Parts: sequence; C-alpha cells; structure tokens
Amino acid sequence: MKTIKVVAAIIIDGGKIFATQRGYGEFKDGWEFPGGKVEEGEALEDALVREIKEELDTEIVVEELLDTVEYDYPKFHLSMACFICKIKSGDLVLKEHEAARWLTRETLDSVEWLPADLGLIEKIGTYLERK
Repeated sequence: MKTIKVVAAIIIDGGKIFATQRGYGEFKDGWEFPGGKVEEGEALEDALVREIKEELDTEIVVEELLDTVEYDYPKFHLSMACFICKIKSGDLVLKEHEAARWLTRETLDSVEWLPADLGLIEKIGTYLERK
C-alpha cells in the first residue's frame, strides 16, 4: 500500500484549537487540522510552515511534535506528523478549505473529524490540561 507522508498544524491560540473543513477531493466536508504533503528532502517543520503559508496565508511557529498518526485509509497509508503551533503573523485566510472553526477543549468533538484526525482529539485535550 502506498504511504503518503504529511504534516498537520494544531494551531492553538488562547486555549482554542483551529480546525478546517476540506473543500475538495474524496474527503470533502470532513474536518481536519490544516497541513499537507512533505516534499522530498524537506524537514517536517519546514513543510508545515510552507503548507500553512500556502493554505492559510499565515506564518506559524512550530513548537513541538504532539504525535505521529499512522492510519490506513482504503487506498493508502497515511503517516501524519502533528505539531503544536502558534500564529506568528497573518489572519488565517481560507484558500483551500470550505470552513474553519476555533474549538475549545469542550467542543473538540462537535465537528465530524476525518478518521486519521479523530485519534488526536483525546491527546489534544490532555495537552491542553497540562498547559
């Protein structure tokens, strides 16, 4: 099975987490953490900074790796490095996503997460408790 290597930004601001809704493709309308594919030879953190700049016109600071999710979708295996991030500058302009929401720890389960992202919800809740 083909493996797709991606990075995801768990952007936290004021105790709230930024979630985006896919606007295209097989998983259209599913909720996810923004990010994208890692290019050949690219460091994970660099890929994430680039993807968020491209997708949301925002500069982020990558703070720490929260988890690496390994998930088998029917047609491919996803390896997703998920980083806690903060906004450096920009206004989170949706260029590829259909919608976005700022979620609190209590409302993290109020959207329909894509299967690979769903596994992060409990870990994000635990992370927020520690902060």
